[in-house]
Amino acid sequence: MKINQIILAVATALITFSSCSDKLDIPRKGVLDKDAYYENDENIESAVVSMYLQLRGGEFNSLFCKNMLTDDLYCAGAEYNDNPDLQSLNDFTFNTQESYIENMFTNYYKVIYKANVILDNVDPEISAVAKHAVADARVFRAFCYFELITLWGNPPVVDHQLAPSEYNVPNGTKEELWGMVERDLKSAIESGALAKKSGLNDNTTWRVTEHFAKSLLGKSYLWMASETELNDKSYYANAASVLDEVIDSKLYDLFTDAEFGDMQFPVYDMNCESLFESIRTDDNEHLDYNLAPVMYGWRSYGNEMTIPGDVYMTGGFGFCTPTKDLYDSFVKAGDLYRLGQTMKTYDEITAMKVTINVPVVSAGYWLWKNRVLENEKVAGGWGTVRNARWMRFAEVLLLAAEAHYMNGDPQGKAAQYVNRVRNRAKLSNLSSVSLSDIKREKRHEFVAESLRFQDLLRWGDAADALKENGHYYPECPPNGIVKMVETGNAVYGFKTGKHEHLPYPFTETSLNPNVKQNPGY
Repeated sequence: MKINQIILAVATALITFSSCSDKLDIPRKGVLDKDAYYENDENIESAVVSMYLQLRGGEFNSLFCKNMLTDDLYCAGAEYNDNPDLQSLNDFTFNTQESYIENMFTNYYKVIYKANVILDNVDPEISAVAKHAVADARVFRAFCYFELITLWGNPPVVDHQLAPSEYNVPNGTKEELWGMVERDLKSAIESGALAKKSGLNDNTTWRVTEHFAKSLLGKSYLWMASETELNDKSYYANAASVLDEVIDSKLYDLFTDAEFGDMQFPVYDMNCESLFESIRTDDNEHLDYNLAPVMYGWRSYGNEMTIPGDVYMTGGFGFCTPTKDLYDSFVKAGDLYRLGQTMKTYDEITAMKVTINVPVVSAGYWLWKNRVLENEKVAGGWGTVRNARWMRFAEVLLLAAEAHYMNGDPQGKAAQYVNRVRNRAKLSNLSSVSLSDIKREKRHEFVAESLRFQDLLRWGDAADALKENGHYYPECPPNGIVKMVETGNAVYGFKTGKHEHLPYPFTETSLNPNVKQNPGY
């Protein structure tokens, strides 16, 4: 074929293709345009809900992991080592492949990823919905980093969606990490976009509020003041100031509508004391149950105990029972009302017609304040629809008391705030408080609410309080005469220089060679 004929043929084909190209320009179906997706308020709200659901999904691992790392609770169950994962936490024999630690770490970063999706893709100027979403995302990212810093020490800083070339992020520094938490919370608060309760008894505000963000900022300042790397005690004054703002708002108060031990019943979800809860639904179509109360429930899964349904649910695994040291702490302080609302003794449960049929792991005490009644169980008896409560006002009062005390005011607001908590516990006022007073109130107020391990770390008390964990376990037979049994562990308890931080999961250090493992692991 001659060259001019080839050119003519190609030209003809191009003309033909050009005339049909408009018919081939068909939009792809089922594919979302990322740039346009986050310009729509409905889509932005979907991204926010996904972030909230991700946090709620991590409650179980977070609650049990941190509760097991204390001197308040035994792992318990039907027998010692009934749940090896939880037992390793309680005994401080865990390693880098402990499942609760890995799941907690992973979920925090999943929440951070979803927060970063919002922060990277949503323009807060396009609508009020967008502005609110961005503010929420900053609070969520700060909350997760608060947990990561206080538990792991120097986790990787992930402040945007990572490209594949960025996946191997190294450990952050305390300056970077706490700086990001402070900036995120301040930015969210100053945006004016966060939710705010309409009044003390408003139980409809389910999104994170301005006052939760301020409470978290105050709590962060307390930690920052204790960090040797930051070496700045002025953070105590910052903490006192921002926590006072929450208290002075009068939008929160201590719950008094029922007994202290009843506060966690679903009927009291979103009460005046709640700073932030993850909502669970109880309709049949969208049932989302919480397994934690069944794990706490008195051990009757294998008929080890016979329990009337109006006392406590049956079928519980009994994986948390109070220690004698905790019981003795209440008694020594004369804190008898709160003691009875927190736990019950062998004599008290047998008076309720409860029987122990075979020996169980218990020092003769059983948790009461988080109990579940038989008629509350859902999903075949495997859970309840209680909300996940992340912070309540009593913690704000005691954080503020600590901040004022550390800032040199043991008689003013420090005593005032401690006394508010003591008064609900039917205890007399203190004219002046010590740090020991504040520590005791915090311990008694928040049994089994996953706060104590981090408190012990911040106060520098963990090594002494947790050194015997895993040496003995209690066995309570049907007659209630408890004996302490050696576990046989050659190594047990909190070790200085190691357990100040949790280990980075094996999967994380295997996939990311730039993450340096914490000492001792």
